[in-house]
Amino acid sequence: MKNILLFLALSSTVLFTSCEGDPGPPGQDGVSFLGQVFEVNPSFVYNDYPENAYYSSIYNFPFEVFESDVVLTYRLSGQDTTINPPADIWTQLPQNIFYNDGTGDFFQYNFNNTFRDVQFTIEGNFDLTNIAPGDLSNQIFRIAVVPAEFAQTNPSMKELLQMMQLDDSQIEKIEL
Repeated sequence: MKNILLFLALSSTVLFTSCEGDPGPPGQDGVSFLGQVFEVNPSFVYNDYPENAYYSSIYNFPFEVFESDVVLTYRLSGQDTTINPPADIWTQLPQNIFYNDGTGDFFQYNFNNTFRDVQFTIEGNFDLTNIAPGDLSNQIFRIAVVPAEFAQTNPSMKELLQMMQLDDSQIEKIEL
């Protein structure tokens, strides 16, 4: 009896592992989307009225950018020399710089972009003609363009929960 059960178990295992179904439809070829990156070292020009701001030149993208692509910008804010080889430290814009003199003064590196170009600005809450020269010159900015497509929909939270077949009671709540 044990031999018959062992024979049936082995034969059914072989039978089920050797089954093969019809091949599925061929898929589409994959596309590799890589972001593009470049760096600039802008010169800033002060615009007194009404903005009290510094503006860089407008930099055209050196590659094709689509309106749906995402533009991210970073400022080189230092270098980590505790590792070998040293590594650049990049801070994403906008970036606020606060003065520690008790006045509450600060300025902000920021940017504007279209799908054709990018421009950097320095804005602040005080007369920016008093900004330190080192904060204006030799500033390196990295621009990263990440390919994207416009979403077909912008679902509400209710629609998202319906798609995921969840309700409010199934959402985990985290308390800090």
